[in-house]
Amino acid sequence: MLSIDPASLSERENYKFLIGSIIPRPIAFVTTLSKDGILNGAPFSYFTIVSSNPPMISLSIQRSAGRQKDTVRNIIESKQFVVHIVDENNVEKINKTAASLPPDQSEVELANLTPVDSVKISVPGVKEAKIRLECLLEHSIELGGSDSPGCDHFIGRIVHFHIESNIYEKGRIDSRGLAAVSRLAGNNYAKIGEIFEIERPK
Repeated sequence: MLSIDPASLSERENYKFLIGSIIPRPIAFVTTLSKDGILNGAPFSYFTIVSSNPPMISLSIQRSAGRQKDTVRNIIESKQFVVHIVDENNVEKINKTAASLPPDQSEVELANLTPVDSVKISVPGVKEAKIRLECLLEHSIELGGSDSPGCDHFIGRIVHFHIESNIYEKGRIDSRGLAAVSRLAGNNYAKIGEIFEIERPK
């Protein structure tokens, strides 16, 4: 077995180890609104649950050559964002939103996604997602030092759930019906695949 000190590696080498090891990763498609009213959309796979009471999620966004991405700036300015679960039906369109566009162009428009109004925040979501989560910014943390590209870490409080009715029954979400996809390394994604059950000890 290899034994490697991450301090001896480049950022890119650590990145490759992380995205190849921590799999599968759920994908958050995040919409934000710029101060000029441009609807930004981008997918991120450094994403997970933080808490159910209150309901909160976390999202980490790597900087590009030390520069904050449009999503980061928009979240910091507006304190609002919408997280969508990426599924088999929308993954190809959402993949298009990973393109690097200038701040005055909308990735949502580029991918022909359909904006839909939120209930409790001003940032629209997109209609093509079976689940979307309206979020208010709870905490933002800058990670990394002056010698590294850095990362912006957000914790968002979910203030409204939108769930497609045909995947919802008796308080539960049908995982097969959701058909969420996950991120692996490189250009690879994964579907849910085989589901098995193991009873938890009392």
